[in-house]
Amino acid sequence: MTSRPPPKKRVWSWRSQAFRGVVYQVLALALIALAAGYLLSNTLANMRARGIQSGFDFVWEPAGFAIGESLIPFDSAESYLKAYAVGLVNTLRVAVAGIVLATVLGTLVGIGRLSRNLLVRSICGAYVEVTRNIPLLLQLFMWYFALTELLPPVEEAMHASPGFFFSKNGLQFPLPHWEPGHWGTLVGLAAGLVLAWGWGRLANRRFETTGQALPTWLPGLVLAVIGAALGWLAGGAPSAWELPEKTEINVIGGGSVTPEYLTVLVGLTVYTAGYIAEVVRAGIQSVPFGQHEAAAALGLTRTQELRLVQLPQALRVIIPPLTSQYLNLTKNSSLAVAVGYPDLVSISATALNQTGRAIECIALVMACYLTLSLLTSAAMNLYNRRARLKDR
Repeated sequence: MTSRPPPKKRVWSWRSQAFRGVVYQVLALALIALAAGYLLSNTLANMRARGIQSGFDFVWEPAGFAIGESLIPFDSAESYLKAYAVGLVNTLRVAVAGIVLATVLGTLVGIGRLSRNLLVRSICGAYVEVTRNIPLLLQLFMWYFALTELLPPVEEAMHASPGFFFSKNGLQFPLPHWEPGHWGTLVGLAAGLVLAWGWGRLANRRFETTGQALPTWLPGLVLAVIGAALGWLAGGAPSAWELPEKTEINVIGGGSVTPEYLTVLVGLTVYTAGYIAEVVRAGIQSVPFGQHEAAAALGLTRTQELRLVQLPQALRVIIPPLTSQYLNLTKNSSLAVAVGYPDLVSISATALNQTGRAIECIALVMACYLTLSLLTSAAMNLYNRRARLKDR
């Protein structure tokens, strides 16, 4: 039986390298705090001398401007604080959808780059090279031109399927009319997702113990759909839909997204997917070739090998740079101001022009983006700890 070495004692002496490191860090933080305090005090003194108002009290004042696109009802008589909230929601509306779509598209393109089919491999490679080497701002302008100039006017809107209209005014689509019975659908969907999660854990445990792979995606999807359907029936089966209708000059009713929103969403998705594709490709290629030989010896198909052997091991390499791409997508959404989408930066710029509180307006934007970045990093780090390979 081997004995463990005794724990090291901390020596609070200048001869200790650890102690000196702590002292140097404390001194560095103190100097940074003093410099920041001096700059802030000097700035406020100069602003008072020039009669420039400062402070965050303006956030409670009426904004005095309307916001063209918002999930939250907003009136010009409401406060700047609510206007910032609307801008934050608009930013999240683009960022969350963009992250999901870019992940799916980038994963498919990254896998396609490793395809044995020459045509698929060449198309995916060309996609990556084009999207990564054209600046995002130019791509946004290209998509905005395509959506506002090449599409037909609203009077001649494309009507590919019932309830859907696509024109220079954007995309109009049907929306379910909200009724109390829809709560049952949401509860049933949540229960179905819990059952799908339980089935996935059961399938993984069975695979680890017996080596028999059970399907997870299709049964999980079926469980979620069945749960939502049962909840929908229990809630009285509400079936009313709000359908868009075409008039002589416009399309009214239903849900809609503007060309500006589509421009930012498509542009960010296409651009970021090119980088995610390279992350996925590099992660898969980092798996030792012996794993491929072992999968072939077990008789696994190419799809099974990718899903059960390569991707699970590649995640430990994929997740850290993938987190950086998610952060870049969220921060790149600030370019939406170039095409007129009312995101956080656009609304902050309007507030700055009306109030003159430049430092305060910029500080609010910085705080919002910093919070989003930290939350994204925390969530991805948590997922990274769960996906890492565990020694047995």
